[in-house]
Amino acid sequence: MKTKYYFFRMLIISSLAALLVFPVGLCFAKGWSAPLDTCHKHSSGEKQKKNTVSIVSGGRCLVQSKFTKRRPKPSRTVSSSASTINKKISSRSAIVMDAHTGRVLYSQAPDRPAQPASTIKILTGLISIRALRDQEKVKVSKKAAGMPRSKIYLERGKSYIADDLINAVLLASANDASVALAEKIAGSEKAFAKIMTYKAKELGANSTICKTASGLTSRGQQSTVRDLAVIFRKAMDDEEFARRIGKTKVRTRYGKLLRNHNKAMWRIKGAEGGKTGYTRAARQTYVGQFSRGEDAIVVAIMGSETMWDDIRHLVKHGFARKRQIRLASLASASQGSKSNPASSSFQPSVLDSSKKKAKL
Repeated sequence: MKTKYYFFRMLIISSLAALLVFPVGLCFAKGWSAPLDTCHKHSSGEKQKKNTVSIVSGGRCLVQSKFTKRRPKPSRTVSSSASTINKKISSRSAIVMDAHTGRVLYSQAPDRPAQPASTIKILTGLISIRALRDQEKVKVSKKAAGMPRSKIYLERGKSYIADDLINAVLLASANDASVALAEKIAGSEKAFAKIMTYKAKELGANSTICKTASGLTSRGQQSTVRDLAVIFRKAMDDEEFARRIGKTKVRTRYGKLLRNHNKAMWRIKGAEGGKTGYTRAARQTYVGQFSRGEDAIVVAIMGSETMWDDIRHLVKHGFARKRQIRLASLASASQGSKSNPASSSFQPSVLDSSKKKAKL
């Protein structure tokens, strides 16, 4: 009897021991980690690596296993849109500016000085519009006639009317017409370049130094995308400048057809006018204005390799930023009115009571 009792007692103890050991072994075999307590702490931003984890029972580590800790996903921020544009465009420097307020909506190295190429002709055209009458005669010198392309092949010693030459500068980017106008107004291209530099500073473009009327590469000549945007924004306030640069083609009095080099006029929605440029030193340069609805922006790029793609991306981004700013402003105004409801509800009652007193 005593032996039988001893047998049953040993059987019960063995069963209990098996029940305690079995879950631990099963966890170890299958790698379950839910009921585990770790013996080591790890930072949340740690890179993926294998860490040692111990199964704890009664304050003692029984089994050690290894698992891989996952890297936390990075949080997305609003500034990712600007960084996306940086990756999409090839320009060394770029800017998008609100045409109405001058507020910068996007920029990349906006104050980086570089050769402006033919974009500087916006100053040549603007000064000529204000200095000369449309029908005024302009005689072409040997230097003007000998300028390299792009040009409209003016004949040395022949006179042309200022109206045709100004259109040739702004639309066809004619180097010969630029020098002819410069010599007519200032006596020499060098003297005219000083007027251009002074005019740029007058408009607020303090980093621009002009050495030529055409924008052809010259030592010491420079501008920035910020300056180009400022100059063009102010130039578009001149009705005659805006009218001329907004045309896609014009025929001169002597029958030559001038075509606008600014392909954005028919490639990009809302284009109102712009000026292209290219030299080996400057690469592709551009400045122009675009409008959609009540919004208007100015886009300027320098040192581009894919000019039209860059402009398209920047225009899209610029108008998207305008919408974001407008929505944020409306939301802020709405929150302000909700936080102070008395300002909208109390005032009418005061006015009503005053009206009643006046009637009495």
